[in-house]
This record gives sequence, structure tokens and C-alpha cells, in this order.
Amino acid sequence: MMISCSEKPVPGVKTSPAELNRVSYMSSATGEERDYFLYLPEGYHSNPEKKWPVMLFLHGNGERGDAKNELDYVLIHGPLYEAWIQKRDLPFIMIVPQLPMYGMDGQADYIRNRTTDDIPKRLDEGVPPRPEEFPTPQPMNGSHLNSNIDIPPEGPPMGWFMLEEDLIYMIDKTITDYNADPQKVYLTGISYGGFGTWYMAGTYPEKFAAIAPVVGYGHPDLMQPIAEAELPVWCFAGGRDPVVPIEFFYPGLNRLEELGHDKLLFTNHEDMGHDAWRRIYAGRDIYDWMLMHKLTP
Repeated sequence: MMISCSEKPVPGVKTSPAELNRVSYMSSATGEERDYFLYLPEGYHSNPEKKWPVMLFLHGNGERGDAKNELDYVLIHGPLYEAWIQKRDLPFIMIVPQLPMYGMDGQADYIRNRTTDDIPKRLDEGVPPRPEEFPTPQPMNGSHLNSNIDIPPEGPPMGWFMLEEDLIYMIDKTITDYNADPQKVYLTGISYGGFGTWYMAGTYPEKFAAIAPVVGYGHPDLMQPIAEAELPVWCFAGGRDPVVPIEFFYPGLNRLEELGHDKLLFTNHEDMGHDAWRRIYAGRDIYDWMLMHKLTP
């Protein structure tokens, strides 16, 4: 199914509008048909010779669902929110899947109590106001390294590692079926999706031109293949984040440096909490940085 944006093209300029498509597939993880969003940027159809960069975005724990009736929850945060709801010109084909619930609705109130009113709506004219940031009562106090990581390399339970075959299928299908540039495939995600970004990069480092995990840290055991592939990394943390504390980011990042990896950026938004992603994706730097990198054929 295709949802086409309603803006009129600029007179005299033949530019195709952005599209938000639902793509159905048979999940190897669940054995059921599921959907994912595939966003085609403005100009995709009017530039048939162009090969477009691809971005795979992995959402956080609160946006899980059945990938059918609940798929719209993945519009709440991230690059797709910026491109589709805020109508920003982000020149990527975006793949945005949804994690199954895996019983998390019985464990997290923020999932159990969510409603469809939480899903942002694309307006015919203009854009809706951005939501307020999460409250961050924690003081800014810096942090020391903490090596007592109690999360395994694949990340927290019931995470994106359970869909790794599905994710690789989506990337390969997009490269085959669309005008996509296989040398410019990028990976980013928030929270649960940040952990998933590290896991997928450590497992399939040859797939990605650059990764940007946000408020999710990487286990030191994942770093060897990332370093060997010389995969560019820009990692983000929130200094006031009580959910994924910054002290757990350092063991993996230090391990990368020990391995001689010199394509590493680490940005701590000391004044922000777990939703540091709002500022990160609302900016432009993360997208421009991705586009600086490409795989060597």
C-alpha cells in the first residue's frame, strides 16, 4: 500500500512527492506475514537514474507491535518522523520495521498504556508541533567507566537480534527492487534499536557504510569485526539518561580504540536524558555525516 504526500510540486519543476509504502513479507522470526515501512524520498521517481542511499532505522522498546495494525507506532520517533511527519527533505530510502511485542506489553506500562492518539499525524498543510522532551530531573554530574555490563553482546532480551534474518532480507530486497545504492547503506536506532544497531554491525559489518547507535551501547565482544571492517561509528548518549547510563558506553568504545579503530565519534548530550534522540534526529549533522561514507566496491 502506498501513502502519497499531498503537497503540490513547485510549478515548472517535475519533482515526484515523497511516498510512504507498506511492504509485506513473511517473517523468518515469527513465521507470520508482517509489514514494514519503506519511505521513498522526494524526487525518487523523477530521478530514475539516481541510486539513493538507504537507511535502516531500528525503533525503541515502546514502539513494538504486530507490524500490521500497530505499525504506525514506529512513526513516533526517529528519521521517519522527521521525513514523513515533519516533511524534511532527507535524501534516503528508509527501511523501518517493527519489533514483535514478545510479551513486553505485559512488562512495560509505557507500552501497555499507549494509545493511537500517541501516533503523530501527517498534515495536509504544514507540520504538527514537536512533542515536549522527556522530563530530566537528574543533575548533570559526569560519569566514570563501568565495566560491569550485565547485558550480553546481542543486547537486552527480546531485542532486534531476534529479527536479524528479517533485517538482512529487507536490505537485500530494497537494493534489488529499488534504485538503491548498495555502497551507501546506513544503520541507526534508538535505545533497544541502539543495541540492535551495534549487534547488526558486529554481525554484518560488511553490509553498512556507517552506523549511528543512539542511547544504546555496544558490548566489547562486538568490536573486533567492526574494527576489522573499519566501519565508521558515531555513537550518542544522554548524560542524564537513567535508562541506559553513560558509564556503560565506555568499555565498548575503549575496546574499539584498543583495536586501532580510528573512525569513531562519541557525542554525549550531557544535558539530555533518554530521549536525546529528539535533538539528534531533529538536527542535520547525523544525516550529513552518514552521506560522507560509502563502502568500497
